[in-house]
Amino acid sequence: MTQTSDNVTWLTQEAYNQLKAELEYLSGPARTEIAKKIEAAREEGDLRENGGYHAAKEEQGKQELRIRQLTQLLQHAKVGETPPDDGVVEPGMVVTIAFDDDPDDTTTFLLASREYASASSVETFSPQSPLGQGVNGKRVGDEAQYELPNGKMASVKILEAKPYKG
Repeated sequence: MTQTSDNVTWLTQEAYNQLKAELEYLSGPARTEIAKKIEAAREEGDLRENGGYHAAKEEQGKQELRIRQLTQLLQHAKVGETPPDDGVVEPGMVVTIAFDDDPDDTTTFLLASREYASASSVETFSPQSPLGQGVNGKRVGDEAQYELPNGKMASVKILEAKPYKG
């Protein structure tokens, strides 16, 4: 449900609310929990050989990184509407494609920022990825091409594009 352009990330209200709730949890109750884990591990004695202490400190570092990422993302977020159900592929759409080399080989994914991937049960491709750039703006029934990591071109057919419902 997001599209990153320069420093602006477009989010639906639902996506914004989910990411804001995650930030509030991480910077509130989760910080308190990790501080208690670290304190309990410190009380066990020698920190050089204390696996629980080192694990808790590593978890704290990852948590603080996520807090910084979310803070920056939400500071630059622009809240918009869910894309219309008009068959045009754009960020916020769940897209089903078929690969030209094997029409029975289909895949379904959410075209959205990687920040939204953790909230989605569907595989997520960024609009900036080669596949995302190839399908963005296409309509159901259109063919799209994108460059593979080996430099070759791949073709897909857009089978379906529906707004993501969470």
